[in-house]
Amino acid sequence: MQKSLDQKIARILADSSCRDFVIADAKDADMAFGLSAPGKSPEHHADEARFRTLDEYRGLIREIVAQGHVDIMLMSASTSEVLTLGERLFDASHITPAVRANDTSDIWLAAGSGRYGSQPARPFRTATIDHIMCGKADCAEEERCLGADLGLYSVTFNNDVALDHVTLEAYKAFRLEAERKGFRHFLEVFDPNAPGEHAPADLAGFINDHIVRTLAGVTSAGRPVFLKIPYHGPAAIESLARYDRSLIVGILGGSSGTTFDAFQMLWEAKKYGARVALYGRKINNSEHQLSFVHYLRAVADDQILPAEAVRAYHGDLQKLGIRPYRSLDDDLQWTSTSSAYGGGGSSVRSSSGPVQPSGSASAAEPDFSKMTPAEKALWNMERWKRIVG
Repeated sequence: MQKSLDQKIARILADSSCRDFVIADAKDADMAFGLSAPGKSPEHHADEARFRTLDEYRGLIREIVAQGHVDIMLMSASTSEVLTLGERLFDASHITPAVRANDTSDIWLAAGSGRYGSQPARPFRTATIDHIMCGKADCAEEERCLGADLGLYSVTFNNDVALDHVTLEAYKAFRLEAERKGFRHFLEVFDPNAPGEHAPADLAGFINDHIVRTLAGVTSAGRPVFLKIPYHGPAAIESLARYDRSLIVGILGGSSGTTFDAFQMLWEAKKYGARVALYGRKINNSEHQLSFVHYLRAVADDQILPAEAVRAYHGDLQKLGIRPYRSLDDDLQWTSTSSAYGGGGSSVRSSSGPVQPSGSASAAEPDFSKMTPAEKALWNMERWKRIVG
């Protein structure tokens, strides 16, 4: 079956004004978090650490694939072996299976005892391209179509020449192997996780410059299909998106936050040039994943505004008899959320401040001195929407 990812990427590259938007569900958390990766079990209580099982986690993947609202399902190699190679789950689906192709040390997050996330990231790959593509160490050429042919490769630059040189060498080796084997990838660039006293003064600029500098020496055969980067606000996304129209910019979701956090981040990032969103914890930690993804798709396709989507989502939860984690008013707030796996990294907030319930004529005003002209215009536009409906 033709994949929606391939169709959308082709249209976006052909027309920079195209409104197509790619959504990925990142169900690869078992590469980072261990037992807590599948998320809290419905039987979880405040005084006990009870989580879903791996089978339940994979069951959620099956449900979201059957629903059909996402374009990519990102998994670990072991989960992809079960679902892509074994069950052939994606054969009759427009959704593209993808696998986390490397697990750098900054995502080795052993709960309660691990300290790797606070040390400078080191490149490492558990999965091999052949295992992702056919499930074994060496694929015959005709076997490479059996599994996934798309992977996520992540890098973390810490503003240290020795560390970053090793990171770039590892990425180069991966790129060359992937090109020879017909394996596509998308590139995730994390914020520095342990820069020490050398933290970049302009974090967004540091990330953007590293991306374009890293890829300037890479020809089209080895380039990523798209990027996955932390959302540093409208100006950072816009400057990267307009720099090179052949480079498709995507955002990573980061920590959970409120429902409005998820919907507003996607809406705002799309407004300023992003065409992909990869949400893991935001989806996995929602009260009802299918309903959450339904409204995420509606926001991405310009069918509904973020605040309206939050209200509709709460309405669905009520119909389903599911108690929301927060009141509607609290879930309509924008909170600072972390972009890093381990809970650190940058945090982002909406340029428009908290969103008031429908009918309110005012909202808490942001610090206008720290806003760009585009952000001020957006804030005023949203203010009038709240006033006139």
